Amino acid sequence: MFDPVIAPSGTLLGLLQRGRGDGTLHALAAPRSEALAALSHCVLDDPRHDWQVENRSLYYARLYLDLDGGLESIEQHLFHPEDLVDSDEARTGLALAVLGHLASYGRNDALVLLRRYARTGANWAWALDELALRDDDAGLRGLAVPVLDRFPATPQGEAELAAAVRDAYEPRPWRLWAEDPRETVGARVRAAGERGSFDRWQRQMRPTGPRPGWSVQAVFDWAQQGLDRGTPLHVPAARCLTAVAGPSDRAAIVEAARSGQDGARSTALHYLAESRDPAVLDLIEAGAQDLSRTVADAAVAAFERMCGDDAVDRARGWVHRPDTLGASAAGVLACRGGAQDAPLVLGALRETVRSDGPDAPLLWTLVDGAGRLGICAAAPVLRHIYRETASSHLRGRAARALAATDPSYATGFAVECLWDCEETTREVAALHAETGDARVAERLRRLAADPAEEAEVQTAVRSRIGPDAPAL
Repeated sequence: MFDPVIAPSGTLLGLLQRGRGDGTLHALAAPRSEALAALSHCVLDDPRHDWQVENRSLYYARLYLDLDGGLESIEQHLFHPEDLVDSDEARTGLALAVLGHLASYGRNDALVLLRRYARTGANWAWALDELALRDDDAGLRGLAVPVLDRFPATPQGEAELAAAVRDAYEPRPWRLWAEDPRETVGARVRAAGERGSFDRWQRQMRPTGPRPGWSVQAVFDWAQQGLDRGTPLHVPAARCLTAVAGPSDRAAIVEAARSGQDGARSTALHYLAESRDPAVLDLIEAGAQDLSRTVADAAVAAFERMCGDDAVDRARGWVHRPDTLGASAAGVLACRGGAQDAPLVLGALRETVRSDGPDAPLLWTLVDGAGRLGICAAAPVLRHIYRETASSHLRGRAARALAATDPSYATGFAVECLWDCEETTREVAALHAETGDARVAERLRRLAADPAEEAEVQTAVRSRIGPDAPAL
């Protein structure tokens, strides 16, 4: 899937794509046709950079309800001829998840679409999982025959059916179908379930894959063989070294970290970092400058796994380096540094935004560090990241950092965060938003009464509107 194109943050489409609370507020104030067009664009062309972890479905479903939007565009998308040739979950997953939430809110048209797609669509398993949470027993039983017809009565078809039963995210439909008295339904599903359980047991009892021999050199050889095959194994190999290496092997391991083959060198660096060997920091510095990308990356990764004071002290000297080790050092100070490191973390935060933009991977750690260290001077940069990042997770981290560094957060971004797409961001907002704003009081009441809201958010809300809380 190609990276999505994200509209500017000041536009309605850009706000909705990012999942910002202001997206909902602006959509409700915009002409309805314009708001529905932007909403449909987001649902049909998933704007998330990481669709497997970022939340949007409940956010978009709630806006469909607020706008009383129809589902014609979603129906056309799901049953487009492209569905016959493109079975990628990313194409239809967001639309199906939105329909699932709408069904839970009582939208029968969404339930009907999910049932229809489960019968005929390429991403039927996702639709079935949504129905497993929302549909009644009769509706699910009616899907048994069309779903089972997807698996021909051949050895390969039965194997695929067993895998589908075994790997089902929501087992409820399969359990219902196993109780069906028809031979072609109940007996077949039960047999598939038994075969899937047996396959799982076999995999657990007979682990496959190469395993290193019981010596330091054998572990190094195994790591190199994996690298030659294109499968880096230096992290698990380092764990193996922990089991096989003794004090007499230290010299050989240090030498491997200094001049061994890439696989052995990367393994040795990770092992020495985990054991906090006194020589490892010098070896990491040399490895980070190696011409081999594998060794350089392994050296930086090994340093990031260290947690002692000696690693923090060395990070203070490396943080100004213009390479990946310098960036790693900034991250270490953000995670484990003390109050004296606040200027270094702030400088790294500003430089990273200036050079790499508001979506740089290093910002996740630096933003957390700014909040952890309470760096009030970081608030302007954090506000910029909050507005501009396309990652709803990074925006949530910025919101938490702002709650710790920006006195204006409670009356500013915390208000819109109550409508954010990420439940962790709504939770932070529920704890901090200034209730003098009439919108805040009403939104807190609505979140408290919404059965689809996450328990953590409702717990935070109850701390503000419970019997012991000040009156709203």
